[in-house]
Formats: sequence, C-alpha cells, structure tokens
Amino acid sequence: MSTRVIELPEYETKPFARDEITEKWADIIHSTYGNQVRIDAPNPWNNSWQLTALGWVGYIPLSQDLHLSLVPKVPIRNLFGMLEYAYRLEGFKILDGLVDSDSIADIYDRLALILAKRVLDRIRKGLYQSYVAEDDDLPYVRGRIDLLAYVRDPSRVNLPCHFEEHTADLEDNQILLWTLTRVLEYGICTDRSLPHVHQAYRALHGFAKTVPFSPQKCVDRLYSRMNEDYEPMHALCRFFLEHTGPTHQAGDRRMLPVLVDMAALFELFVFEWMRRHVLTPYVVRGQVEWKTGEVVSIKIDITIEDTRTGATVLVLDTKYKAPEQPAAADMEQVVAYAVAKNCQRAVLVYPTILSRPIAVSWGPAIRVESLAFRLDGDIEQSGQQFLAQLLPDYRAS
Repeated sequence: MSTRVIELPEYETKPFARDEITEKWADIIHSTYGNQVRIDAPNPWNNSWQLTALGWVGYIPLSQDLHLSLVPKVPIRNLFGMLEYAYRLEGFKILDGLVDSDSIADIYDRLALILAKRVLDRIRKGLYQSYVAEDDDLPYVRGRIDLLAYVRDPSRVNLPCHFEEHTADLEDNQILLWTLTRVLEYGICTDRSLPHVHQAYRALHGFAKTVPFSPQKCVDRLYSRMNEDYEPMHALCRFFLEHTGPTHQAGDRRMLPVLVDMAALFELFVFEWMRRHVLTPYVVRGQVEWKTGEVVSIKIDITIEDTRTGATVLVLDTKYKAPEQPAAADMEQVVAYAVAKNCQRAVLVYPTILSRPIAVSWGPAIRVESLAFRLDGDIEQSGQQFLAQLLPDYRAS
C-alpha cells in the first residue's frame, strides 16, 4: 500500500472529509504535534476536518500509510540560502546541487546522504583520534601506578594504573554516531540515502559509543588541521538534531519527524547574514542576555554595538509573520530591549514588507521602526536593501 502525503502550506487551512482523517491520526496530531499543526474536528456547522500548519515546515510520518508535509511559503532555493547562513554551511558548498529539490522530504534525504558519505570518507581515511586519560586495575604496569590506591589495599591482585588511551571514542565521533542514529529513526530516508546511512552507522558504531548529544554540543568546538573536516559534518549534525520533532509510536515503530521552526530559522538566518556583512566599526551579537537582579532575565534577538564606544546602537527583534502593521505587544517588547541596553533605535524585522509599516518615536528617546528582510526574491539583494535601510550611513572601515 502506497503512503499518502498530505501537503499543508504555512498558515493555510485545508479541509478534509470525515473519512480522510481517522480518530487515531487526529489524536496524534493534536496531542503530539499541536504546536506544529492545528486540527479542528468536524462539528454541526462544518462537516470536515480543518488542518493548519502553524509556522513550521518539515515532514511528519503519522503512520506508514499517512505522512504530513508542512510546506514553506519561502521558495525552496531561498530556504537553502537561509540554511546555509544559519548553519554556516556556505563556505563548505554542502548545499550545491540541492536547489532542484522540490520537497522538504527530499531536502532531508539529500542532506542525510551528504552526511553519511562524509562520515564514510573520513572512516576510510581514518577517524580522528586523541589520547584520553584512563584509570583501571591491570595485571601489568601501564602508565603509572596509583600508589595511594595501592597502599590502601596492598592485597589486591591487579595494579591500579593511570594511563592514556589513544582512541577514536571521542565526542567528535560520538556526535556523528548519535546523529546517524536519529536519522535512521526518521523513517523518511529513501533508497538513495538509506544504504549509505546504514553503512556509516554500522562502521562508526565499531569505534564510538552511542551517547545522546544536544544540538549545542555541535557548535563552538575546537578544530585543528587534524579534524578540520569535522566542522561541516558537525554543522549538519546540528541541523538534524535541532529539527527533530516529538516522537510517537505507530504500531511497532517509533516515528520521528523532522521539523523546522521557521521563526527560529528566520532569527538565526538574519543574525548570521548580518554577522557576515556588517563589519568594523560595528559588531553584531545574537541572543544577548540582559538581567536585572536575580529574577528577571531577557534575551534580545540581535544587537549592533559600536566597537569604538562600546555602546549598543541598535536592538532588533525578528518576527516571522506578515501582519498589516506591527502589534502593540511586539512594539512594547522591542522598546523594552532598547531601554535595557540604553539604546535609541529599536527595529522589528519581518520577512515581507508590511502594508502599514511604522517609524515612530516612543517617548522622547527611542525610535521604533519596522523593516523587511524579504524572503520572496534574491536573499542577497534583499539583505543589501535591508542593510541600507538599517544603517543608511554605514561604511565598513
């Protein structure tokens, strides 16, 4: 029996007849994926199921018979561009050739294939290894004897030794193995990628332990000429681990979806694009934490600081939505950020031009604006237009 795929474009509601969605599937959607998909049951006024994708894109395998494909409004080519910047992949040319993909499932399948092939290539060359300190009781001397432990129990048969083991069972390789484990659980790899993912998993499993890792462990790692090729692999690992959705059980199989929070991706993309393009005398910072006392703590999406004075000249808050005009609550939020950083300009950043943009004074000291980093055209051109409005007098020094 072939699998049925239901496509749900972002923020669009699609009706389905009563017999198209079973009660079991409806319960899984509501209880497990309610943050990603809203489902409204048939009622006396509407005799159909109503499904709405809530700002997420990706692929949800509800069962072997039914999958949900959450389709982005952003063109696939631009989604690739956002991913390249957000995960710092543009320098590695990982996504070259993927722009002809026409679905989210195809994107993940191809990225899984790329990761598996790179892991297999590194295994053929030899995995990165290093010395790790070990303590063990041995029948012979290795390294140095732990004299204190031996004196405490001189009757012991084996010698307590402290030594260094040259091993590939390191975090660098454990991250790869954990990611491949998760990819195999997705259930959406095709015959194109699945044999390679299985092969890479089995080969790597002989060198490293399966240890769970968070996506944060994939970033800000130290690389040298011995393991520099791990950086793009870890970037892909971060992508997969960040976009793993909640798991549900379907029969005897665990179903693991892949989901992208477009609001989070938009924020990360805008920050990384600006980090690459805004140069001296400014510095761009993301997720800036500000505390007042021990209780209240806020995180500001993006700030721009003047390195000459140390002052924050701009605070930015990204909003992945397209209202007619900014909501009052969003304006209040970005103003609070400006007050916290003693900044005079606060900007709300949207993925499209609003029909009623704002540029107003908030009190005597703060200027609040709405600007667009458009995602419907060429994103490099959109970025330059956005930067020209954000910093009209900017000239990199």
